[in-house]
Amino acid sequence: MHEGVIAAKGLVKRFGDLVAVGGVDFTVTPGEAFGFLGPNGAGKTSTMRMIGCVSPPTAGDLHLFGLDPRRDGRDIRARLGVVPQMDQLDNELTVAENLLIYARYFDIDRSEARARAADLLEFVQLRERSDSKVEPLSGGQKRRVSIARSLINDPDVLILDEPTTGLDPQARHVLWDRLYQLKEQGRTLVLTTHYMDEAEQLCDRLVVMDGGHIVAEGSPQSLITTYATREVLELRFGRGRNADHVADAAAVGERVEELPDRLLVYTADGEGSLATLRNRNIVPDSALVRRSSLEDVFLRLTGRTLVD
Repeated sequence: MHEGVIAAKGLVKRFGDLVAVGGVDFTVTPGEAFGFLGPNGAGKTSTMRMIGCVSPPTAGDLHLFGLDPRRDGRDIRARLGVVPQMDQLDNELTVAENLLIYARYFDIDRSEARARAADLLEFVQLRERSDSKVEPLSGGQKRRVSIARSLINDPDVLILDEPTTGLDPQARHVLWDRLYQLKEQGRTLVLTTHYMDEAEQLCDRLVVMDGGHIVAEGSPQSLITTYATREVLELRFGRGRNADHVADAAAVGERVEELPDRLLVYTADGEGSLATLRNRNIVPDSALVRRSSLEDVFLRLTGRTLVD
């Protein structure tokens, strides 16, 4: 039960009659980037709050570093770095002051805190903004400050709840680069996301959550291999006409999903399937061949997309 940095067995979180997390099992190993993938309301944040020792489990077992959050919360929190879903920075302080004041919660010597803050701001490429107030920073810069602050105590595990929500694509990629470097340093990362590309980029292993339950677990590639085909052919026949071609699409693929705006044909050869349709005089308004992704895994497992 206690093997791994984090181990959960039958973990439950209820809020009155609402079951937010319905008895989940998972283990996170040292140096692993472990993800919780799912839409809003899947139970990801409730699980992360229990891991972060800020919300006690209703039932089940949870251990971090072999310690019980119900009894050893303070000792566990001292070894965690937490980047919450919403930045909790003090906008009236400078970037450096946000790190230095946070360091005081861990009784870090002032000179040591200043040295760590300088190194961390260099790591997140914000050293030149050290003396700037936080308020005018961009969303991506604020997220990087939050990551730097979460590392001030040199944590064994870094917890990130939806780390790139609300960021533009460029800012997301900058943040991914910083997180990937932490992976290379051997940090243990635990993150939630509803971005399939983020999970594929960052996670060594992940669980797919829906309705408070884990519906699948594995590496991104193993999940795609298990629950999807090599390629997906996306077909659009125009408003109100997609449903008329479900049978046609099913004849050239292994499986078809009908979405409001398109048909998804799961096939080993998207171009070949499209050519077969055209040879049968079935010509969509638009067609796109792409590789299968975690979005397709989630659709297969739950019957809806990650952004529903």
